[in-house]
Amino acid sequence: MHPLHPIFALLIYAIAFATAYLIRPKNLVEANSSRYQSIDGLRGFLALGVFVHHASIWHQYLQIGKWEFPKSKLYNHFGETSVALFFMITSFLFVSKLLNNRKTKFNWRSFFIARFFRMAPVYYVFLAIIVSCTFIISHGQLKTDFALFAFNTMQWGAFAIVRPMINDSIYTGLMGGSAWSLPYEWLFYFGLPLISLLILRVRPTLWAILLSLVFIYYFYTIHGIYEYYMYSFLGGTLAAFVIQFKTLLPFLQYKWTGLVLLLCACSIPQFETSKDIGCLLVIFVFFTIIAAGNTLFGILKNKTLQFLGDICYSTYLLHGLLLFTVFYFGFGFTAGKNLSPFVYCTVILALTPLLIFISYVSYKWIEKPNIERAKRINKQLDALFKPKIAE
Repeated sequence: MHPLHPIFALLIYAIAFATAYLIRPKNLVEANSSRYQSIDGLRGFLALGVFVHHASIWHQYLQIGKWEFPKSKLYNHFGETSVALFFMITSFLFVSKLLNNRKTKFNWRSFFIARFFRMAPVYYVFLAIIVSCTFIISHGQLKTDFALFAFNTMQWGAFAIVRPMINDSIYTGLMGGSAWSLPYEWLFYFGLPLISLLILRVRPTLWAILLSLVFIYYFYTIHGIYEYYMYSFLGGTLAAFVIQFKTLLPFLQYKWTGLVLLLCACSIPQFETSKDIGCLLVIFVFFTIIAAGNTLFGILKNKTLQFLGDICYSTYLLHGLLLFTVFYFGFGFTAGKNLSPFVYCTVILALTPLLIFISYVSYKWIEKPNIERAKRINKQLDALFKPKIAE
């Protein structure tokens, strides 16, 4: 077995699914209450796809010392297409929220508080582990002056909009590589007030517009605007509008439309990259059918798969740290280089249950409590700022 053989990916998915089946709460509420069950199930596939993608890249990295895309179209798509679909999910969900509430006033304060508590707690645990690892690597020594260390850490703390080395460690990016997409998520969140100008009847407040413009300008000065990712967000936005045409839903939800999904899934790996405009169109069709509620013959409604979707944010963030910890602190890069492809695959397969368990613990003890905390804070603020009715 080789880390680029399709069987390797299938085994990772199978082991992850079996692990999730054994540890998931049997009274899982999220799978029953979510309005977009198909999307929840899709998330479970995508986060594991990114893990598969990076596992194949790590094998190359140990061999040649360079972080490069895998020499396999299939394994490249496990990463690229999964991220494109994550971006589509983000834009679809929040543009749909605007469309479904276009006649009412949108609570931007509650929106940003909820987003912060959804994204930040696990991310800051993730960052704390990265910082700790840099000190372990440097044997507890501060390799730069404290001001630079603090500044670089703060830049990572702003959701990795800038990703410099922390404590002068060349491995900072290797440990935190999966965080690269978070700035684009925040770009969409801060761009949403501008998008709402085209949708909501009650316009956003001036402070929301100014905040949006300032963030977009700040982001642009650092990264520019990479149109490929914007196309992904656009795809999710268009899907939200397509779903508004109720006459289309029965066709998109029709059981045998699942064959179109399978055709799309088989077509995507035929492209060299998901950056190809033709590939993006196929991904858009694939996503729109799922967003409409098609469950791919019931597969996406599976509770275990939806559980994997619930814990996908932790899986996405923490899998890179797990791989780094095992190959740097465990085997060591030299010994890792000498692992045969079969042994390397065996190591990754053995790590898969651990990744699912860690993700579940992270979701249960960090993510979920903070999601509930955001709801309580917003409820208190809504009560505090609720206009008083004169007696």
